[in-house]
Order: sequence, then C-alpha cells, then structure tokens
Amino acid sequence: MTGKLTGKVAIVTGGTANLGRLFAQALADDGANLVLHYNSPRREQEALEAVNDMKARGAEAIAVQGDLTGTATVTGLIDATLQRFGQWDILVNTSGIIVRKPLQETTEQEFDASIAINTKIPFFLMKEAAGRMADNGRIINMVTTQVAVTAPTYSAYAGSKAPVEHFTKAFAKEIGHRGITVNCIAPGPQKTSFLYGAETDETLAWLAGQTISGELGDPVDVVPVMRFLAAPETRWVTAQTVYVNGGMISPIN
Repeated sequence: MTGKLTGKVAIVTGGTANLGRLFAQALADDGANLVLHYNSPRREQEALEAVNDMKARGAEAIAVQGDLTGTATVTGLIDATLQRFGQWDILVNTSGIIVRKPLQETTEQEFDASIAINTKIPFFLMKEAAGRMADNGRIINMVTTQVAVTAPTYSAYAGSKAPVEHFTKAFAKEIGHRGITVNCIAPGPQKTSFLYGAETDETLAWLAGQTISGELGDPVDVVPVMRFLAAPETRWVTAQTVYVNGGMISPIN
C-alpha cells in the first residue's frame, strides 16, 4: 500500500501511543501527512517523539494537544489541521476510556467521563467532517467487540461505545454522496496499556481464553484493517463494523 495516500492528510486522535501510534505509522508509510492529537500535556515528550517518527517515515506531521470532550477543542483541532495542511482527508478516532466495574458500582463521574470520551468526541468530530473534510475522505471510528458480545462489568464502556456504531451508519448515509466512507473497527482485547490499566492478571487470562487462539490480540493485528478502510479503493465499504477479535464473537459470561 506504500504511496497510496500521498497528498492526503490524516488526523489520528490518541495518535501518540498504543494503537493510535501504530495507525499513524501505517498512514505515514502509505504517504499521508499526519496530525497527531494527544490529550494530556504530560504526553508532550511522547508527542514530540511521535512527530519525529512520522518525519523519519517521510511524512509531514504536527502534534496538537487538547481535551476533545469540549467542542471548541474539536473545532480547534480541525482549524490547526487546515491551517497547516490546507485540507483534511482521513480521520481515525482512537480516543477512549475503559470503566471496568459492575453497573451498580459505577459512579456518576465515571459514567459522564465514559459518555464524554467514548461517545461525544467521535460524534462532534464527524460533525466537523460534514463541513470541513475533503470529498472522498475516510472516517474510521474505533469501538469495541463488547458492542456485540455480552459480558459483565463492561456496561459503561460498551454502553458508551455502542452509540458510535449507530452514529457511523447514519452519518455514512448522510455524507456518502460526497464519496466519504464512514466505518467502525471493533477490536477484541489487545496487549496495550489501555487494556492493562483496566484489568487484572485474572481477567486478562479470562479474556484471552475467549479467543480461538487463547491469546490476547496484538495491536499490529488491527493495523491492516485500518489501512484497508483508509485506502482509496475501498469506496464501496461504508457503514460497516469490522470485528478484529480472534473469533471472540459469541456471548460470554
């Protein structure tokens, strides 16, 4: 796929670490220029290293920090992109938070944070895309395999990701006349700090046991699917959710 995205500009939220960083690297390798969003000012050094990584791959890149749960910050991210590059072609939204506890024990603060980060951010990024993304663009939202399986203690996480699937399908039909595709990727449990921070050794072993291979996924396994959905040739793939979960598709208890 090298070079297929030459001249395109991609925004990757959460693009300085974990899956977002891998996605950004793949997009850079395919020729795109990058805007790497990161949330916490504490990640500034990480963001600088990520930008240098993209440049070493031949891409132009900038990093933009901000809390995207505020719509003004979402608008500011797009402003910064257009000011630097003059266009916006690809959005890969990886921002997310896991609250892993029974519904009864979930606090109002945890619920609000889940909705703000997992639900609100992709909604308002897509709203910006409606008026500001170039024709024939690509929007890829990360959800979770938990939207299709039943598992205890993921109510806030899965419940706040599920609306994104519906936003995606509706928006794909609203904006499709411009050649813009809108899809979701629903990964299973991955070997990332994002997952490890919410799980114990016991629950990690349980999750691994739900896959066909008996292993947690590697984030690199998700990257080819993102590259496929971002490619110019996949104009006929839209309003879809692609599961990348090692066969973890049946209800689990």
